[in-house]
Amino acid sequence: MKLVIQRVKHARVEIGGKEISSIGKGLLILIGISKDDDGTQIEWLAKKAVELRIFEDEHDKMNLSLKEINGEILLVSQFTLYGSCNKGRRPDFLNAAKPEKAKEMYLNFAGAIKQNGIIPKLGEFGEHMDITLLNDGPVTMILER
Repeated sequence: MKLVIQRVKHARVEIGGKEISSIGKGLLILIGISKDDDGTQIEWLAKKAVELRIFEDEHDKMNLSLKEINGEILLVSQFTLYGSCNKGRRPDFLNAAKPEKAKEMYLNFAGAIKQNGIIPKLGEFGEHMDITLLNDGPVTMILER
């Protein structure tokens, strides 16, 4: 399982020109599920994402977590995180989980985020989405387990 975590001032997801989710200050989390993931990664990654101290305190030091700033999470499934560009010019997605498994784990991850005290806003699994964000910093972290 791979997470790309972006600290944002705001972010939103649109499908066909219609907004389906948006957040203010917080984290945009892009989540990729691999074919080898078995769900044991979910609890650790969810807790880590919510508790990452990547927001600035009054001394401009990255010292505060999402909870401490009352931030939000926008969670978007992104199978292309497991794309391989090692051969040729066209990526393959052989390491990405099949949609049925990926959707279940995506929703389980959203549930784990909720268990850690943040109710995530969600993208629409399997849909072509337009994502707009204002990266704050920029600060982008990658977590993988």
